[in-house]
Amino acid sequence: MILGRKWRELSLPLLIVVAALGMRSFFAGPIEEVQLKTFDVFQRLKPRPYTPMPVKMIDLDDASLERLGQWPWPRTIMAELVAHLANAGTAAIAFDIVFAEPDRTSPANILPVWPASPLLDNLRGKADQLPDHDAIFADIVSRANVTAGFVLTSEANEKVPPVKAGFAFAGDDPKPYLPAYPGAVLNLEAIEKGAAGLGTFTLLPEADAIIRRIPLVFRKDENLYPSLSAETLRIAQGATTLIIKSSGASGETAYGEHTGINHIKIGRFEVPTDSLGRIWLHFTENAPERSVSAWKLFDPEFDASSLEGNIVVIGTSAAGLRDARATPLDPAMPGGLAHVQALEQILMGYFLELPDWAFGAEIVYIAVLGIALSILINTLGAMWSAVIALAGIVSAVFFSWTMFVDFHLLIDPVYPATVILVVYITGSLISYLRTEGEKRQVRGAFAQYLSPALVEQLADEPDRLQLGGEIKDMTLLFADVRGFTAISEQFKSDPTGLTKLINRFLTPMTDMILARQGTIDKYMGDCIMAFWNAPLDDPDHVAHACDSALAMFSALESLNADIKAEREAAGELFLPLNIGIGLNSGDACVGNMGSEQRFDYSVLGDTVNLAARLEGQSKNYGVGIVIGDLTHQGAPEYATLEMDLIAVKGKTEGVHIYCLQGPPELAQSPDFVALETSNAAMIEAYRSQQWDKARDLVVKCRELDDFLPLPLDVLYDLYDERIDEYVANPPPTDWDGVFVATSK
Repeated sequence: MILGRKWRELSLPLLIVVAALGMRSFFAGPIEEVQLKTFDVFQRLKPRPYTPMPVKMIDLDDASLERLGQWPWPRTIMAELVAHLANAGTAAIAFDIVFAEPDRTSPANILPVWPASPLLDNLRGKADQLPDHDAIFADIVSRANVTAGFVLTSEANEKVPPVKAGFAFAGDDPKPYLPAYPGAVLNLEAIEKGAAGLGTFTLLPEADAIIRRIPLVFRKDENLYPSLSAETLRIAQGATTLIIKSSGASGETAYGEHTGINHIKIGRFEVPTDSLGRIWLHFTENAPERSVSAWKLFDPEFDASSLEGNIVVIGTSAAGLRDARATPLDPAMPGGLAHVQALEQILMGYFLELPDWAFGAEIVYIAVLGIALSILINTLGAMWSAVIALAGIVSAVFFSWTMFVDFHLLIDPVYPATVILVVYITGSLISYLRTEGEKRQVRGAFAQYLSPALVEQLADEPDRLQLGGEIKDMTLLFADVRGFTAISEQFKSDPTGLTKLINRFLTPMTDMILARQGTIDKYMGDCIMAFWNAPLDDPDHVAHACDSALAMFSALESLNADIKAEREAAGELFLPLNIGIGLNSGDACVGNMGSEQRFDYSVLGDTVNLAARLEGQSKNYGVGIVIGDLTHQGAPEYATLEMDLIAVKGKTEGVHIYCLQGPPELAQSPDFVALETSNAAMIEAYRSQQWDKARDLVVKCRELDDFLPLPLDVLYDLYDERIDEYVANPPPTDWDGVFVATSK
């Protein structure tokens, strides 16, 4: 009845947690809108500090229109503007403007609309001999480092922008992830032909019409086009190709999922993006110094050297030209400044990112804290639960703010905090409606028998205070010091020194195991027994065990170097510590083992016994690490060599055993591949009783193993002896190649 009542009290808070997790996955749109508003608040509280960068906007502002005339200006003025910028030594010139129609002020276009008169009639006949403004402008554009801008539209048409940038892909095809458009508004053909680059200045506001992200690449039909900022950066560097890295690319972890685009490389700049190829903009407050009024370029007193080496974007802030965009900081920012700020961030290497792990972190945070709070409300009471809930909410906000300020990461605190608050209110209400009468059991009674950590665990889960276990797929490790008797003889008169040496040895060995998710079962003098995949699940337990064994040898090498220096300084004999390790994988029984009075968390089974036997065989075969067949199957990428088919002492069936020589990097080296191939051929010849071939291959293997830290002389001596023995005394016809070990 008590369990039923507790379950009823837990069910509603837990149901809220489950519902919240489902909503986070299936109602991402509305939740994302709240997230975006939260990130806007962060930007308003902490705008990006303006740092002068070689990027400027040439502003066709109201003052320029007043001095140079109403828009659109004759293309001759635009040509002069480009010429001034080119002569100033700018790195690249980008137009946040599209020149889709012929210049109405060109002679051929304006003369027909003037009234008839004899003088004008004569001039009209020579109109084709007069200079065309568009041709003049296109000529200047072709001689400067200009990126022409164009617009992509949702209205389909047959216009196809020329492709000037090259694209290369790494990983998945990025096209399905890019914003696609069926139509385009293009510049006059002569202008686009003369421009060094061509990029779209199309901006994609969010659902609330606020610009927060800028795509770097767009798609029309099957063609890819860079954004104005990306193309201008390419032109400024003299690069030819944009490299788009998506899920599945080298160095990009996607765990087999098609997660979209993650980086776009433009020249020497590698830009992190979201899955749709967009970058987050972290806006600055208004910075007048990043803009230059266009009319100033026509002023003889203007210092043109201030623009040398700059990327310039020609745009407008004039109210009548209607190029105002809403941002988190400004309800009416000129559109050209969005491209300028994007270029600033790329040049600075300053990027806001919504990390791939953010969604998973939210789910884990809500699940862990929500479930924990649901349970704790019924055990700790409303007051302490309020402290935990408040701490959880404050932690979420603090963590999110810290990630934003210090690491420029966007982590949503609002949804997790809201869920935690709702869970707390619901659980507190249920707790308030019932009488709290149960008290917790006194702890302390078991302190003299169990470790403090286990006592705490049992206090929370008293049902675990019983004998029993479970069968799990595990990897076992046995490690033992070789020649320990000779070492211990040095300490006959100093047992404390021997104890210190053992502790000094066991500490780094233990560290190597614990750092790779291993569990220490026990210490037996100079021997260590450890296992993986219990009590916590570890799907990579075989690899972690192999890594631990290799790391133990590296740590032992450093330890021996330290001890040697100490012994030599004291004028004492130095005997190095050497170990043998056995690894074996398979099913084993793990759990609380012992008596009703005292028990330990340990592991039993044939898999354990074989691991201990394999450690003993490391000395017989002259190798450091011996692994069983299932361990070899579980870590096929590691550098291993088959040694034998052996029936260890106490067993009648043979098992394949291998020596572990190194990590996957070694396995891929040409030297190891050659040795592995020859070793496998030698084993095959030996088991098929081709003694001469096997002997020749032993010789070849000896020639190939020089690159190993410890050559395999003992192993190949053993095979030479066996071959000689079998030549003199051939095995029976039904011989299966199994070697029966007579020692542990």
